[in-house]
Amino acid sequence: MPVKIKFLGGVRTVTGSSHLISTDKTDILLDGGLYQGRRDEFYIRNTTFNFNPRIIKALVLSHAHIDHSGNIPSLIKKGLRCKVYTTSATKDLCKLMLEDSGKIQEEDVRYVNKINRRLGLPLRKPLYTKNEASQATHRFRSISYRQKFCIAKDIFVTLYDAGHILGSGIAVLDIIDGTKEIRLGYAVDLGRKNLPFLNDPHVPKGLDYLILESTYGTRLHAPIQEAKIKLREAIRRTVERKGKILIPSFALERTQEVLYFLNELLKEKAIPSIPIYVDSPLAIDITGLFKHHAGFLNEKSQAAISSGASPFELLNLRFIREQRDSKALNLEKRPMIIIAGSGMCESGRMLHHLKNNMEDSRNTILVVGYMAKDTLGRRIVERMPVVRIFGIEHELNAEVVIINAFSGHADKNELVDFVGGCLPLKRIFLVHGDLDESQALYETLAQKGLNVYLPQKDEEVLLD
Repeated sequence: MPVKIKFLGGVRTVTGSSHLISTDKTDILLDGGLYQGRRDEFYIRNTTFNFNPRIIKALVLSHAHIDHSGNIPSLIKKGLRCKVYTTSATKDLCKLMLEDSGKIQEEDVRYVNKINRRLGLPLRKPLYTKNEASQATHRFRSISYRQKFCIAKDIFVTLYDAGHILGSGIAVLDIIDGTKEIRLGYAVDLGRKNLPFLNDPHVPKGLDYLILESTYGTRLHAPIQEAKIKLREAIRRTVERKGKILIPSFALERTQEVLYFLNELLKEKAIPSIPIYVDSPLAIDITGLFKHHAGFLNEKSQAAISSGASPFELLNLRFIREQRDSKALNLEKRPMIIIAGSGMCESGRMLHHLKNNMEDSRNTILVVGYMAKDTLGRRIVERMPVVRIFGIEHELNAEVVIINAFSGHADKNELVDFVGGCLPLKRIFLVHGDLDESQALYETLAQKGLNVYLPQKDEEVLLD
């Protein structure tokens, strides 16, 4: 039986990354991501699998972001019994991230069911609970960067630093196919050079095939320092009109990057000293993991943390854990910065802050991350005049500011340069990108004479 890839998710979209690698002896998964979108489609896609999770011998997890790890508890509920291989930082982060995902789902379902009972609509269930998420992490096993590890009879994996978030990895699979060996690289997600905290992405050599993200297949990022300038201007402008700054942000990495630059701006006295709230129970715990796993960070960050000069210790910074304190923020009228999850505005406390603040033109919604199609975040980015939250329509009167320079994903040129460093390659598979982005990167690479392919969801491709 030839080696096959089945592209299960994160194909022609940026959420729900998961890919099945099959040989005549083994079936393994690369990632088990949560599909993020409209509520009904969210539930159907994340509970329907057109393969048997019980046959999977290993799952290799690239990093802790929910669109790559968030459906592992659902897979386990459907019969997955294998180990999940990843870095120690990703393992510890996933315990926090998955438990938080389960908790958010329980809270959201509880809130939606209050409305559904009143309207006589069917009640909903969470995909999984916080407790089920916690149990799922017992299957995680840590492996170090550059450690070649046997995960199945005929498959070895080596993880390299992806430079995307703390502990993120580029997976390289060495697959024994009879008398030959196939070397497959998996660079989804791929980071950028010169990001705060992180090392530059590693470029693996000797690959036969590469599965590559295409999130920014058409776009070029401004230098990361431009994010600091735009952040400063948006804050100044909003404070002048006595408004609030709402920042929907991934609790992991993006929140820390925003705090890093806020810290610099306050030290430089470039912005007013207004209250800053991180409304996420994850924040303090993740900061602790940054210190615990400082070995995954660049030398500058390691030195700062070891010397006690943490970029997260601001005098006017408060971490919000309790729901009652989160709700109280919506009663306050003074200027403030609220950073809350989730990054695509599909769940969590940010939904409540948007519901209560987006109709006030004094306020600003500051977008610092990618917003996938069919998410509330994308509708805000597109500045739709009316958006629906918890089934209720709200006018979008707040100013919307988009700062793409914060992105932790490689842009078009960085992706092309990465591919150039991996050559020669038999074939490149483009995933993790909306269709227009993937198609554009496809054309760019094809023009260079490279054998590139844009798979469909659930398509199977043979590796020779």
